[in-house]
Amino acid sequence: MSTEQTAYDVLTAYNFDTLHRDIYNKTAADVQRALATPYRTIEDFKALVSPAAVPFLEEMAREAHRLTVERFGHTIQLYIPLYLSNVCSNSCVYCGFSVENKIRRRQLTLTEIDREVEAIKALGFRHLLLVSGEDLRSSSWKYYLQVVEHIRPHFAQLSLEVQPLTTEQYAALHQAGVDYVCVYQETYHEAHYPTYHPRGKKADFRYRLETPDRIAEAGIEKIGLGALLGLEDWRTDSTFTALHLCYLRQRYRKTRYSISLPRLRPAVGAYTPSSPIDDLGITQLILAFRLLDPHIEISLSTRESAAFRDNVLPLGVTSMSAGSHTEPGGYAEGNEDLEQFVINDGRTPEEFVAHLRSVGYEPVWKDWDSWL
Repeated sequence: MSTEQTAYDVLTAYNFDTLHRDIYNKTAADVQRALATPYRTIEDFKALVSPAAVPFLEEMAREAHRLTVERFGHTIQLYIPLYLSNVCSNSCVYCGFSVENKIRRRQLTLTEIDREVEAIKALGFRHLLLVSGEDLRSSSWKYYLQVVEHIRPHFAQLSLEVQPLTTEQYAALHQAGVDYVCVYQETYHEAHYPTYHPRGKKADFRYRLETPDRIAEAGIEKIGLGALLGLEDWRTDSTFTALHLCYLRQRYRKTRYSISLPRLRPAVGAYTPSSPIDDLGITQLILAFRLLDPHIEISLSTRESAAFRDNVLPLGVTSMSAGSHTEPGGYAEGNEDLEQFVINDGRTPEEFVAHLRSVGYEPVWKDWDSWL
């Protein structure tokens, strides 16, 4: 790791409660100033995610749509997750894969992965997101390396959403064919973080927070960020995500970035979110992130309902999954008792693509071309 400041040094300079008050003290005049400037700052973002911005959502939506079409056209990048394992050594209170939950555990072999790949390719996907429970023994980085090398010829892009790794491990995976890594902080509230992550490697707040630094230093082209919406106040956690994004953009200028907006879904363990976010809140976040950064990619998964995803399609989203399974072996076999959480948009990829085209959008089955 470089001796320069990392995300931990920069972000922990901000106090969660103070930032929360700043956001909730924003006024209509602050929102109007944010909308009037073409180059928006974190102060503008605070205004745009504040309660004071709710009456301005229609105006925000018009500008977000304009910026998205200007940068991405009428296109949606399609991806699909492949869950490799639900074995996990963490005890995250909100996750169906938690080591505390008494569920059937499974890690896919290469032969089983081949069957999943065959089923996924038949659906038309060329962008695959590899996901796994976080277990350093069974799902080691060498297991991921073996999987990536095995399936790389079948896909135009391979992405990774697994436990945080070292810079050297990310570099080896990048050389093997990983183009994009997602790592979500879950919550940026350091004092409350142990409440949600009492045991396991994931309990190390700083190590997780500095993971995007290691990903960028390894030369990975794109990094995905996000907070798990529902754990803490979503306006404040999302502002920390924006601060994280701004820090990374300034330090790693050649890297591309994506924002995900996952909200808690029903899972084994029946965790009840203390700060739930509604559809209006997710919509406001999509608009605010688009207005902050016209170039950021914004992803919305099948955690969200079909109706909601259709409604926010023109407002700034650039990437969506379809036909997803959140359990190992889900595409070739179907094993709902192994799933991480229950999906909300159950449309098949064919049905989803038909809807995209019916409203004038074109599906992109691989990553954005370089001219974008």
